[in-house]
Amino acid sequence: MGLTIDQFTFTQADTERFSTRLHDNLHALESVLKRPGFGEGELSFGAELELYIVDPHGRPLPLNQEIQKQLGDEQLTLELNSYNLEYNFSPVLVKDNCFARTEAEALAAIQKINNCAKAWNGTAVPVGILPTLQQSDTGYHAMTKLPRYEALTRQLAQIRGGPFKIAIEGEETIQLAMDDVTLEGANTSFQIHLRIPPAEFADFYNALQLVTPLVLALGANSPTLFGHRLWHETRIPLFKQSIDCRQQDPLHPIPARVNFGNNWVREGALELFAEAVHLFEPILPISTEEDAISVANAGDTPQLRELRMQQGTIWLWNRPVYDPVAGGHLRIEMRALPAGPSIVDMMANAALLIGLTKLMQPRMKHLLPAIPFAYCSNNFYRAAQLGLNAELIWPSKHQNEPQYHTVYSILGRLLPEVGEQLEGMGFVKNDFSHLLTVIEERLTTRQTGAQWQLDKLTNLRPQMPRQEALIAMFQEYQANSAKNLPVAQWK
Repeated sequence: MGLTIDQFTFTQADTERFSTRLHDNLHALESVLKRPGFGEGELSFGAELELYIVDPHGRPLPLNQEIQKQLGDEQLTLELNSYNLEYNFSPVLVKDNCFARTEAEALAAIQKINNCAKAWNGTAVPVGILPTLQQSDTGYHAMTKLPRYEALTRQLAQIRGGPFKIAIEGEETIQLAMDDVTLEGANTSFQIHLRIPPAEFADFYNALQLVTPLVLALGANSPTLFGHRLWHETRIPLFKQSIDCRQQDPLHPIPARVNFGNNWVREGALELFAEAVHLFEPILPISTEEDAISVANAGDTPQLRELRMQQGTIWLWNRPVYDPVAGGHLRIEMRALPAGPSIVDMMANAALLIGLTKLMQPRMKHLLPAIPFAYCSNNFYRAAQLGLNAELIWPSKHQNEPQYHTVYSILGRLLPEVGEQLEGMGFVKNDFSHLLTVIEERLTTRQTGAQWQLDKLTNLRPQMPRQEALIAMFQEYQANSAKNLPVAQWK
């Protein structure tokens, strides 16, 4: 998605040419998806982890370009803000102990980054929003100076025509106005990629949308921003608002570029790609010379770079991905879960999310009439706001009216069936069984990363000022995370 670009100003001619190519890409994709056998193959698992670089006091350290240059690791990429890095894991077939191999690779990657960052007394840490972050750490001066980020900032600000407004109400309230999009960089996540056969896409994607609020609530790890106690997953509203370039018109509402979706998928992935083309203005209109329709008609695999570029500027929390490698395939990028608290927690979240999705997949056609998409979308934001304290509408084909259930009770009923689903998909039992135990412990203790941070701050605040309490809390967070200890076991 993060395709490299080398320009950040565009003309009207650039946009018109790109739009033409974009529609050609969509027609080519439609043709490719109709091919017998397209995208079939063994299931594979991949992931991306965004990290903060911090100094000994837990404050952000703007060294991402220096670290990347010194390490020379192609899997390590730069993020929007200069104190963030992203590590892209090697894809693994699910039958090849994908969770254990990804966990080992993550621990090794963090150790490698830490060894490099020692020269500046820095360390890398996975956390949804850095608790010690201050407003002075954001702004144009904090942005990684790359053409892609320069272009995104300029284009989104130009469309917006004024400051980006942040208004989040939780236990406390925060209201801000930003001239750039660097508050988006305050959010770091653990993104999961899973290859999906095109024939299964609609039901699997719908099931993923249904269960994402459950795992988001259980995996919440971003309860503060600039010291304010907000949502359990403050990333969710912050990401949406920090790059929301819409001019609000109640009579003609348009979707935000960061959104949970507009409707259930009825037939397949093409619907989501078509929405990206028809509903959103191009902001990085960089065209190639590929005649995608001719390539597809010839039986070859088109690159569809324009469509992939457009997809990279629309941030669905569950995003479809077209990959042209090795004849091409489809993936779903699951973007809602935060970084941290520990690597094993993130692996457990991934196993739970995939297993729950597979469990609900065959039931979706019967359940959709019982849960309009607006209910599911509301579940997502309610889970982000309240974490395990949320009550969600959960569908049943036997119900006569919408019924609310606690996240805890829904997961308690479904969790015993998750292992069988994962095993049926080809995941190795010894690779995921201990991860489901991690989930059980978290449900039993009701201790998510967000809840631990909030409770720790409550304990520390009578003893010290807010900023000192944030630093003390985060230093203990770092120590626990570095041990790869599940958050349910943190004292």
